Amino acid sequence: IMTKAVMEKCLKVIAATTSIKIVDITGGAPEMNPNFRWFVEECTALGKKVIDRCNLTIIRANPKYHDLPEFFKKHKVEVVSSLPYFSKSRTDSQRGDGVFESSIKALQMLNEVGYGMEGTGLILNLVYNPSGAFLPADQDSLEADFKRQLKRKFDIEFNSLFAITNLPVSRFLDYLL
Repeated sequence: IMTKAVMEKCLKVIAATTSIKIVDITGGAPEMNPNFRWFVEECTALGKKVIDRCNLTIIRANPKYHDLPEFFKKHKVEVVSSLPYFSKSRTDSQRGDGVFESSIKALQMLNEVGYGMEGTGLILNLVYNPSGAFLPADQDSLEADFKRQLKRKFDIEFNSLFAITNLPVSRFLDYLL
């Protein structure tokens, strides 16, 4: 966990460097850092765009995080979240039982405050990262499938889907062997 002292040093660099326009925060569940909200507030006060690589399940995991959608909206934080697939079986098999349902509820909460909705300026992007010994399909086709399925099944909207491949080479070799 990044300490507040380190965050303060980061803010000094961010404030002193005009070429820094975006602060992209990640870390598994960066919202769990006790100084996360303070840091976002400080960054936006400096006029910087903030992106949160949000772990969707954190929004539903603990009541103290249920207000994150409103907090994000207040500070116009761009939200980028991983969703392994638009089905329960594939998502839960990759991330654990209950992750899909929790992620869907969090996405609906984000939609309720305007995230992913046309004309709001509140950006909600999803990340597709397949597991296994294969590359993801065409990003545009995947995005169209995700948008269609999530809208039809759960009335969820989002802006873009990013397809990435993040597989350690040694794990891939083990899989092939």
